Amino acid sequence: MRKLSNLLIFGLLTFAPLNSFAQTLPNSPRLEEVSKRISPSLIADLKKKNLQFGSPVFVRIYKKSNILELWIKGDRNYKLYKTYNICTFSGNLGPKLKEGDRQAPEGIYWVSKSQLNPNSNYHLSLNLGYPNQYDRYYKRSGDALMVHGNCVSIGCYAITDRNIEEVYLLINAALKNGQDKVQFHILPFKPTKNNLIAYRYDKWAIFWNELAKIDLAFEKNFIVPKVSIKEGHYILTE
Repeated sequence: MRKLSNLLIFGLLTFAPLNSFAQTLPNSPRLEEVSKRISPSLIADLKKKNLQFGSPVFVRIYKKSNILELWIKGDRNYKLYKTYNICTFSGNLGPKLKEGDRQAPEGIYWVSKSQLNPNSNYHLSLNLGYPNQYDRYYKRSGDALMVHGNCVSIGCYAITDRNIEEVYLLINAALKNGQDKVQFHILPFKPTKNNLIAYRYDKWAIFWNELAKIDLAFEKNFIVPKVSIKEGHYILTE
């Protein structure tokens, strides 16, 4: 029986999905307090807008406008839930290139369960996953680039404690409810025709046009596009 039991255990460990063991949502007394304090009003507000707590979410950040948009999936498409003010980010328009340049990153990033930190020195934080495959292709360095609370930044996006509480809880709930990863589009500015023309001679114009193509794909039907990274390019995959 012991031998059979061991075989059964081995089989379960072999064939169970890796995510079921590798990723669990981190928790903390701080997060529990935040959840208890604001979840009821957050859920009520979502209900008024025909949205549900725990539905998939999508995030866009625009540096120049100092805004973070949080979108939530409705019956079919994503709907803009709220636009949050970015209190501060460090650096200028343009991607992060190396450790210590104090630049906040730009690109397409994905946040999964393991990237949430409910014990952050900046209240609550979400690790963007920089450097991603695109950044590594260009040998860019640095780590621990976050969206977090407070109003200080060394390469991060600080959105105040009040704002991060809502953003964190909505992302936490979506991941808990089955969303694998939350996609973030981080652009220097909204990719309007006028903005793209105004920055057409910038050294990052080609990079920004590539990001614009991805971002505008979302605008067509408000469904989060499937994106892959190949040989130093962001690629739309149908």
